[in-house]
Amino acid sequence: MTSTIKLDESWRTPLSQEFQQPYMQGLKQFLESEKAQGKRIFPKGSEYFRALDLTPLDTVKAIILGQDPYHGEGQAHGLCFSVRPGVRTPPSLVNIYKELKTDLGIDPPRHGFLEHWARQGVLLLNSVLTVEMGRAASHQKQGWEQFTDAVVRLVNQKDEPVVFLLWGAHAQRKAAFVDQSKHLVLKAAHPSPLSAHNGFLGCRHFSRANAFLEAKGRGAIDWSLPNA
Repeated sequence: MTSTIKLDESWRTPLSQEFQQPYMQGLKQFLESEKAQGKRIFPKGSEYFRALDLTPLDTVKAIILGQDPYHGEGQAHGLCFSVRPGVRTPPSLVNIYKELKTDLGIDPPRHGFLEHWARQGVLLLNSVLTVEMGRAASHQKQGWEQFTDAVVRLVNQKDEPVVFLLWGAHAQRKAAFVDQSKHLVLKAAHPSPLSAHNGFLGCRHFSRANAFLEAKGRGAIDWSLPNA
């Protein structure tokens, strides 16, 4: 898998042992089998590790943890909560935009494309990096979780302080080991319409993240998303 993936070198070297592990070989075989059966897998193969390619380890200022990719046609492109330009903004991201407006006064863009965040050091990482079209959570427990746990551990081990934005119980469990004496851990309900009113809306995580980063000399994140 390593010979064909797009993955920034800052991640490739420390994760090289993960790619040699039996669980990753099993995951590769699972994905090949799914494709051989004619199943459509999202995102496309060159974008499985898009979050890691866009946000090198040494640039990570913040991490947002999602669960698995969107399973609709043309949505997933390797960044959690993000969709390609021209694709309707999903409901969870609509709520994220609502919170941005309340917290920082940022008007919602006319798109759901979050690469601008990723290029500033916001690691937009899903726990599971692939999904079958139309079948939410279909690739859970195939090995991806172990791989992305290794990614989260690397972020936790950084010397520089990082903000962990953990929305929902799944993200909070996945990052339960994070060193809170060094990093800022912000927890809230998931921004899904089912739970956003239970503590996500009004959490002010974006301003709190920037205040922490500025206090630590790492520089604020520009959370605005220019319209194309």
